[in-house]
Amino acid sequence: MTASKSLAVVILAAGKGTRMKSERPKVLHRVAGLPMVSHVLQTVKALKPDRMVVVIGPDGEDVAKAVAPTPTAIQVERRGTGDAVKAARAALKGFAGDVLIIYGDSLFLTPATLRKMIRRRHAGKRPPAVVVMGFRPDDPARYGRLVVDRSGRLERIVEWAEANEEERRIGLCNSGVMVVDGKRLFGLLDRITDDNAKGEFYLTDLVEIAQGLGHEAAATEAPVDGFHGIDSRADLAMAEALMQSQLRARAMAEGTTLIAPETVFFSADTKLGRDVVVHPNVIFGPDVVVGDGTEIRSFSHLEGAQIGEGAIIGPFARLRPGTRVGAAAHIGNFVELKATSLGAGAKANHLAYLGDAAVGAKANIGAGTITCNYDGISKYQTEIGAGAFTGSNSTLVAPVRLGAGAYVTAGSVITEDVESDAMAFGRSRQVAKSGRAKVFRDARAAEKAIKKA
Repeated sequence: MTASKSLAVVILAAGKGTRMKSERPKVLHRVAGLPMVSHVLQTVKALKPDRMVVVIGPDGEDVAKAVAPTPTAIQVERRGTGDAVKAARAALKGFAGDVLIIYGDSLFLTPATLRKMIRRRHAGKRPPAVVVMGFRPDDPARYGRLVVDRSGRLERIVEWAEANEEERRIGLCNSGVMVVDGKRLFGLLDRITDDNAKGEFYLTDLVEIAQGLGHEAAATEAPVDGFHGIDSRADLAMAEALMQSQLRARAMAEGTTLIAPETVFFSADTKLGRDVVVHPNVIFGPDVVVGDGTEIRSFSHLEGAQIGEGAIIGPFARLRPGTRVGAAAHIGNFVELKATSLGAGAKANHLAYLGDAAVGAKANIGAGTITCNYDGISKYQTEIGAGAFTGSNSTLVAPVRLGAGAYVTAGSVITEDVESDAMAFGRSRQVAKSGRAKVFRDARAAEKAIKKA
């Protein structure tokens, strides 16, 4: 885009989940851990627009929450794409730059592709008032066609149902994405009529209306891999597979080793440092940051976690939101962390649950240790000091604090603070009764004999 022109973006996200057979709005279905509309927001934000607005339906409160703080406008009646853009009139009042119109499920379009279309809006002796993005799928199917003359001028957009045989042979299809001169946008929209079979206001009519007023229209062609219609659960699964393929390729290109790439699933916002090694069957949920040189072992699930350099996670580890793992720390098999910070060099190597806890550097969490952070009403904090040690099957009843270097013996239930370098016993005294095991076995055998008789 040229430096002299400002940009506004209108994202159309008022559609229901009807074809998805869902009560959830279509744009809130997730791909790579994020709602589809969030992918689109990330893409258009890279263009640094001066204004943005997301058009939602009258029941679109969940969409508004998902896109916040981006402003929204409500399409009161769902009467077509032209009517949807009209809903953005107040948000774009007085705006005279370029207006990019894009759909909330266009998650595979790139900033580079959109910039190319915006540049076309200012090219030539008579810059076009409307530029439409086209693409060439292997099977044009029932897409609308872009009718372009020999000079490259866009004459009209014809819907498949209304196209003749010659028009249906055109390979350049309408994506629905366009950029329009903001000075003329709403004047053109106000001329659209609902004189069609569906009684709706079609945004595609802008092309012929603009030309009828003496303005030019043009088309740009984008790579076909930017367009994948998502109208069913099967389409959603295909989009997920494609997105995961792209995320895996990017991770490896940026210095991550994926031992079995096809088994690793990323969120779109996963951030990996260099020389990270990810073993098979690892899942990254949203908001995960992994430091350089970390190893993520098989069957681990991470979400909302930050992991320091050189840490080892898994196998079979679960890191839940709010987890912070320090450099060179170890989280082993069947260990779960939630809202917990683990200091540098600390270890929880197996069979532990740490929730709402702060664990100091080089502390050692024994097998079976749990923090009892919830009493059925409220949650409480556990503090474990640097270099502290908890023996196997320790139960720490929060709120409780173990000082630096404290030692908790195996099988203890700790309900009171333990001072630094103290040793805590929280279990009953062992009692051994000589010969009682044999007496017990003999009695049980006699009972069984009587029952059989």
